[in-house]
Amino acid sequence: MSDPTADYAIAIVGGGLVGASLALALGSLNLRTVVIEAVARSAPEQPSFDERTTALANGSVRMFQTLGVWSGMDREATPIRKLHVSERGRFGVARIDAAEQGLPAIGYVVPNWAIGRSIVAALDAAPTVEVLAPARVVGTELLADRRQLEIETAEGTRILTAQLVVAADGARSLLREQGGVGAEHWDYEQTAVVTTATTQRFHDHVAYERFTPDGPIAVLPLRDGRCGIVWTRPPEEAARVLALDDAGFIRELQDAFGMRLGRFVQVGRRHGYELALTRAECHSAPRLAIVGNAAQGLHPIAGQGFNLGLRDAASLAEVIATVPDGPVIDVGDDPVLRAYAQWRDEDRRRIVAFTDGLVRVFGSPLGLVRGLRGLGLLAFDALPPAKDALARLSVGAAGRVPRLARGVPLAARDR
Repeated sequence: MSDPTADYAIAIVGGGLVGASLALALGSLNLRTVVIEAVARSAPEQPSFDERTTALANGSVRMFQTLGVWSGMDREATPIRKLHVSERGRFGVARIDAAEQGLPAIGYVVPNWAIGRSIVAALDAAPTVEVLAPARVVGTELLADRRQLEIETAEGTRILTAQLVVAADGARSLLREQGGVGAEHWDYEQTAVVTTATTQRFHDHVAYERFTPDGPIAVLPLRDGRCGIVWTRPPEEAARVLALDDAGFIRELQDAFGMRLGRFVQVGRRHGYELALTRAECHSAPRLAIVGNAAQGLHPIAGQGFNLGLRDAASLAEVIATVPDGPVIDVGDDPVLRAYAQWRDEDRRRIVAFTDGLVRVFGSPLGLVRGLRGLGLLAFDALPPAKDALARLSVGAAGRVPRLARGVPLAARDR
């Protein structure tokens, strides 16, 4: 049986994709780190490693390359070479071509299970990282120079302490709440219907964002010519289409998306996910850093949420890596957390404004706004500077970019 009490430099609460990526990034810093995850890593209900797909920005890919785990994802990854944005019933179309931006791809679509499997395999080989799963945090207390966690495991209750605790436990974060950090929650009153589909025509590595009066449809290129579908609907409409048989679902999806890929031939299992904007008041509290969905949960309209969470992880790891050496090294000290919070606030403000603005502008039923949307798409397609700005944002290259996202390793610390 493990020691029921233990001291760590860093305790990460939440072992999903962002929390596990942070632990992997910290592995090079020789800091004693523990990851506490409520769901067993191999369990089919592990929410972060399920059958959904994620569109990774180039900065996220570079981060995984730098951490040595991209090779395990690359086999399942599909490059997005072009982005096509349109609105049903309007003539305006916006296009971004990776080649025009001097990029091999705008991003890559990767199954979540492939991301999770690669990270977990690397964590198992990290000598300074311990994983407790399944284990559940039931309480936290701020001490003089560290934070204490009370944890329930199959072996009983454990008390852990760490100089720095990281809340990576999702949009309804217990750690964020107990750390005294509030969060605003805006229900979009929309549900994402997620599935895969086979189409009559090959996707040719084009990702489509199609805006409709009921919500956007994202069609993402996948391996073997399949497409990932994220179809946003009002909750009652989502429930209705989820209950349709395959033929009925295909018929309605075809009508909403159109014929750019020919006919939808086959669809996979469908799942529904409620959509909301969650935003923590700040990224830190005493001895507590907040990352990923615990810091912000975004609408999937532009595929920015996970990439923003990864930049949280990369930024925090970089700030920790720059803590000066000395007789006493404290990675949870106030200056460390202030530096992290200031960095992340700017990036989040920009991405939330972008994604939330898209939801509101393209969700407006007002005739004037709808007309301006079409003109805006046409103007965007004709203006290279606008395309360049959006491309930089979509690939995670706007603002201050973390070292890992630039392909620069963190310097190992001899501790």
